[in-house]
Amino acid sequence: MRLATIRTATGNRAVRVDATGAVETGQADVRALLERPDWAAHAAAAAGPSHSLDGLDYAPLVPSPEKIICVGLNYRDHVLEMGNQLPDHPTVFAKFAPALVGAHDDIVLPRASTAIDWEVELTVVIGRSVRHATPEQAEAAIAGYTVLNDVSVRDFQRRTSQFLQGKTFERTTPLGPWLVTPDELPEGGWEVSTVLDGETMQRSSTEELVFSPVDLIVYLSGIVTLNPGDVIATGTPGGVGHARKPPRYLTDGAELVTRIEGIGECRNTCRLEAAP
Repeated sequence: MRLATIRTATGNRAVRVDATGAVETGQADVRALLERPDWAAHAAAAAGPSHSLDGLDYAPLVPSPEKIICVGLNYRDHVLEMGNQLPDHPTVFAKFAPALVGAHDDIVLPRASTAIDWEVELTVVIGRSVRHATPEQAEAAIAGYTVLNDVSVRDFQRRTSQFLQGKTFERTTPLGPWLVTPDELPEGGWEVSTVLDGETMQRSSTEELVFSPVDLIVYLSGIVTLNPGDVIATGTPGGVGHARKPPRYLTDGAELVTRIEGIGECRNTCRLEAAP
């Protein structure tokens, strides 16, 4: 099953995305849907108004998550390209909801920087509250997966040892287009990729993950309760612009496609922030 949050003339709506249309479930967004204990059965049975798949206006999959938790240095190839050692524990930071945009929205490049980078990330969406999870409980807490592009403002990120200031500029982070439930995905690694202006910049597999989604839920739920609609971005593979020689960054008008096999893609145009 695929679930999305779309924009309509009367506001956001959670929908089940089928082969022939997007059917409203009765909730304003995917977070509200996932807060129902019976969300899966409710969404599968939904028979609300239907929208044509052509021209759907995707909002961020979860427009206002309680938590956006990000994990850095979690692909072996990316860890090595950045000159780091494989971590013993996940590197954890956060974003705030105003950073999010939809899967086809423009990415706003802040005027404060010319060192803005791309990062395709497999992203977990939580479907039930979980605290101090066992691996089995962690797996059961996964509502599904989506795509996030962790657009990073590298000069701000490198100002201190804390990543957050380079990771949460407003309207920089595509999330979507939809959530794919685990039963629809094959076992094994899924290809992840970034294409910039027609050139492949990142291509790897989720088999390269140091800490799996289940590992991360076990770890993070020992720190804080994970709740329905929470988003966990699991890190990016090698091929980021900052690690290139010379470095390569995003510019006004650049076209980005971040894709995960079996899940979907975000397709965004970069636009320089308007002058104040």
